[in-house]
Amino acid sequence: MSNAQFNFPENFLWGGAIAANQAEGAYNEGGKGLSTQDVAPRGIMGPITEEPTEDNMKLIGIDLYHRYKEDVKLFAEMGFKVFRTSIAWSRIFPKGDELEPNEEGLQFYDDLFDECLKYGIEPLVTLSHYETPLHLSKEYDGWVNRKMVGFYERYATTVFKRYKNKVKYWLTFNEINSILEAPFMSGGIYTPKEKLSKQDLFQAIHHELVASASAVKLCHEIIPSAQIGCMILSMPTYPLTPNPDDMIKVMEFEHSNYFFGDVHVRGRYPGYMKRYFREKGIEIKMEAGDEEMLLNTVDFISFSYYMSICQTADPEKQKAGEGNLLGGVPNPYLAASEWGWQIDPQGLRYVLNMFYDRYQKPLFIVENGLGAVDELITGADGEKTVEDDYRIQYLNDHLVQVAEAIEDGVEVMGYTSWGCIDVVSASSAQLKKRYGYIYVDRHDDGSGTLERYRKKSFHWYKDIISTNGKSLKR
Repeated sequence: MSNAQFNFPENFLWGGAIAANQAEGAYNEGGKGLSTQDVAPRGIMGPITEEPTEDNMKLIGIDLYHRYKEDVKLFAEMGFKVFRTSIAWSRIFPKGDELEPNEEGLQFYDDLFDECLKYGIEPLVTLSHYETPLHLSKEYDGWVNRKMVGFYERYATTVFKRYKNKVKYWLTFNEINSILEAPFMSGGIYTPKEKLSKQDLFQAIHHELVASASAVKLCHEIIPSAQIGCMILSMPTYPLTPNPDDMIKVMEFEHSNYFFGDVHVRGRYPGYMKRYFREKGIEIKMEAGDEEMLLNTVDFISFSYYMSICQTADPEKQKAGEGNLLGGVPNPYLAASEWGWQIDPQGLRYVLNMFYDRYQKPLFIVENGLGAVDELITGADGEKTVEDDYRIQYLNDHLVQVAEAIEDGVEVMGYTSWGCIDVVSASSAQLKKRYGYIYVDRHDDGSGTLERYRKKSFHWYKDIISTNGKSLKR
């Protein structure tokens, strides 16, 4: 394929993505209640604290709460067609189980979405992005409790009604399958992971799937013109060797992730999960109406893509990859980022094809990017910048594979690269692991001015968007 043949659709949604908890800060302003993130100063794997502590970078984040106008203006300068963010549930319902929402929180998102729309940027909004109200986690043990479905429905109904003229694209849960590895961050489950039974974990997953389907139904009723999708952490998996045992291991691992997409798209539990439940002695408690509710299926599938992994059935070759959030074995053919995340652009083409072959629904890449240590320097023009050619290379190579998948016939709605402005990392809660096109002057020791600077990749991405991908290099 020559450069001239990069044919992205006319209406392709180019943009960037962040999450409220990693960017907004203002954790105790505007009537916001505490969320699970406010007591997780070390990210996904670290211990949680009883109260918010000063070393938690997310309490201030990058202060998007007060600086969103400046940031949206920069996104518009790049030419964004879409901006993915989340609503912090605890800004709308501070404890999560109230009957009435917090008006100040609702108004903040009105203002943020209005600012986006002023520049012709469509908001793409995640309802629950790793930030369950802390009260729901402590009081109810998060999604283990069936009552969460009702709390989530009330929250979803509130925001659908409030923003029905402003938001056309919605996602129900961020990386819903990550609950398998990170039950506190992903599912608000307060019971420590090592004490959580498989029965309780899969019951919590069932509650989330019912809530997600209910949100789809509510969205279609309240905003008939909107589209609502699921969001999955994609983890394409290769056999470490051609041994058929390795291939079966791959199949079983992929089932554990496909399960979430299968229920969202097909509206029922697949046979392979029923077998798993039988063999593990898990009995999902279904309430009357659950099976019918699951038939409210999504309009599109969105996903994150950062890396691929390998699987092997050979216990002697079982070696965990440093950055592999969902397990797996490192691929000997791939290089890795500073955080051990293996870099595999072709895996993105592969996963786009796999999802499209399986589901025949539009796909949306809502996270992809390179976390790296950036050095702020003074450029030739006297402006401060970052020479992030490594990021440009990474994104270019992945977008070339998106173009290949489109040539393969895959229907791709858009691409929002992760952390389009530097944000606090979800996995490690560091700011030095930067993803953005925009450098934010804040550091892990809490120092910095919070000033924003355009990186070299800012101008590169602006060019990609303005040419609709034609300026990509093979």
